[in-house]
Amino acid sequence: MPEQLVITALGADRPGIVSELSNVLQYHGMNIEDSRMSALGGEFAILLLVSGADASIDAFIGNIADLEETLQMKLLIKQTQPQQQQADVVPYDVEVVSIDHPGIVHRLASFFSDRKINIVDLETERYAAAHTGSPMFALNMTIGIPSQQSISKLRDEFLELCDELNLDARMSAST
Repeated sequence: MPEQLVITALGADRPGIVSELSNVLQYHGMNIEDSRMSALGGEFAILLLVSGADASIDAFIGNIADLEETLQMKLLIKQTQPQQQQADVVPYDVEVVSIDHPGIVHRLASFFSDRKINIVDLETERYAAAHTGSPMFALNMTIGIPSQQSISKLRDEFLELCDELNLDARMSAST
């Protein structure tokens, strides 16, 4: 079974950054299994789950300082194990849109954390409203709800919180 690494890479946004990093990984005999990549401000952030043979991973890790210099990126690497699938959770999607204001992510994350609900995936975006130019906020997340938890009660509590925070929200079963 191949070993796995989580790699976080951050560098100035420029054409070719993904090609250069993926070329290095291919050179070291590693496979990209999962990824998230995005321009954030003037930086390009990459989050990867890669796998490879022990020797490939050791060679890659041993060459980090040179790779950072060559790629002009900061690299953070952590060995990991395959994620254990939880049979007793139900995946749900959460979507939120509102006028942007501080604390939205914190309040929503705390809401789910207080109920022992895992956030599996989370994306946010700030953008200007089409007609007014007002700063808008959009959040999309996938959560894992323990199967013994009442989904209708959770949904009611979640929508009540969103009403208090003036958030337009939806929670639905993942497809």
